[in-house]
Amino acid sequence: MSGDGSPGAEPARTSPGEALSRKMSTLARRDTAPELGLRRELHRRGLRYRVQVKVPGNNRRTIDTAFTRVRLAVYVDGCFWHGCPQHHHAPKGNAEWWRWKVQRNKERDRDTDRELRAAGWEILRVWEHEPVAAAADAVETAYLDRIC
Repeated sequence: MSGDGSPGAEPARTSPGEALSRKMSTLARRDTAPELGLRRELHRRGLRYRVQVKVPGNNRRTIDTAFTRVRLAVYVDGCFWHGCPQHHHAPKGNAEWWRWKVQRNKERDRDTDRELRAAGWEILRVWEHEPVAAAADAVETAYLDRIC
C-alpha cells in the first residue's frame, strides 16, 4: 500500500493454473444466490426496486438493488471479495496479490459510497452471510425512513 492509503501498484501475481482460473471465471458477478434471496424477500414484502442501476456519474459501477424513488442503494457484499471480518480467508497462494485485490475492492466500495452520498443516496451494505430476513428488515426500515 502506498503512503497515501491507496492500494498502490499491483503486485506480481503467479498464474493460478488453468483449472482454478476457469473455475474463478465462472463465478457470478451479479445475481448471486444471496442477492436473489434478498430480492425475493423484498419483493414478497411488496417493495419494488431496480437491479444493476448505474451509479450516477460513474457508468463503470452499478448498484446491486436500487430504490430509485427514495435513492436507496443496497449492496450484498461477498465475504471473500470484500474482506468480511468474520469469514474472509485469504488464499495462501499469491497472498500478496490477494491482499492487494481485496484492499482495492474495499477502496472502490468506499469511493462508490462517497459518489452515491454526494448524489443524495443512502447506502446500505449487507454481508452475504447475513440471514435474509434480517437483511430485508434493514432494507425495509431504511426504505420506510427515506419515504417519510
